[in-house]
Amino acid sequence: MSLLTLENVSKRFGPVTAVDDVSFSVDRGQVVGFLGPNGAGKSTTMRIINQYFEPDAGVVRLDGERLEEVSREAKRRIGYLPENNPLYEDMPVAEYLSFIADLRELEGGVRASAIDDAVTATGIAEVFYRPIGELSKGYRQRVGLAQAILHRPDLLVLDEPTEGLDPNQRLEIRKLIESLGKDHTVVLSTHVLPEVQHTCSRLLVIHEGKIAADGPVEQLMAQASGAVQVTVEATGVGVAEEIGRLDGVRRVNESHKEAVGRVSVTLTADSSHDVRPVIFELARSKGWTLFELHQETRSLEDLFQELTTTTELE
Repeated sequence: MSLLTLENVSKRFGPVTAVDDVSFSVDRGQVVGFLGPNGAGKSTTMRIINQYFEPDAGVVRLDGERLEEVSREAKRRIGYLPENNPLYEDMPVAEYLSFIADLRELEGGVRASAIDDAVTATGIAEVFYRPIGELSKGYRQRVGLAQAILHRPDLLVLDEPTEGLDPNQRLEIRKLIESLGKDHTVVLSTHVLPEVQHTCSRLLVIHEGKIAADGPVEQLMAQASGAVQVTVEATGVGVAEEIGRLDGVRRVNESHKEAVGRVSVTLTADSSHDVRPVIFELARSKGWTLFELHQETRSLEDLFQELTTTTELE
């Protein structure tokens, strides 16, 4: 049985349908990347999971139980870091986590152990007694993650956890999320696509309120339709012209390396055609010398653009 299941979930705000008949399941131990353009319904879906919103239609289940029937117990099993990471900046970290422990009804030895574990897991021991308002953005995100895992939830929902961080801070938080994923089921929303490739085992893409793709990251990238790029570097006569005549080749860009007398060709071809063996045989028959022949790896950005009609990420 899946830990989290959404069945035909929809949510409307006046005339706008933010989430439209969305269904998916998340198994224990998965780290799932959740992507979508602005207004796609991503944040609304995450807030429905966290019971900030009630769906207008459909059912959300946690371990097979409907959320509305086990609402209080479900809240004990879900940790949430919202995009804006609301913190009480006047409070020291220690006081803030103690306050969250009160809200989570943690007591006695369980409470002390939970705070110690959260502080250790998120690496905030050195700022434990400092006011939150004095902390860097990176440490504030760590404090937000600490409150999200304080009650040892089964499911961790993170909405843009690296928003506003510099590259070094992003890397630190990404490593932290990878570590948290070993002990928690994680649904991670981010607009930094490389983070999904490095952190997540599965990808969900939502577009115009509907799920546009769902599957392992590498599999989706491999199966995506469209074009591929192939780079060829060779010496010979008519390299670009001959390659441009091959079946499946859409476009050819040619440049010359005068110093070494080579022609460099970057071509765009249908993904259904692997033109590399054909180019190799062509070079052999024409007497060209090949110095380079490789296909560019498809990026997550390519996949995202194919699945959505907008390019701006939420």
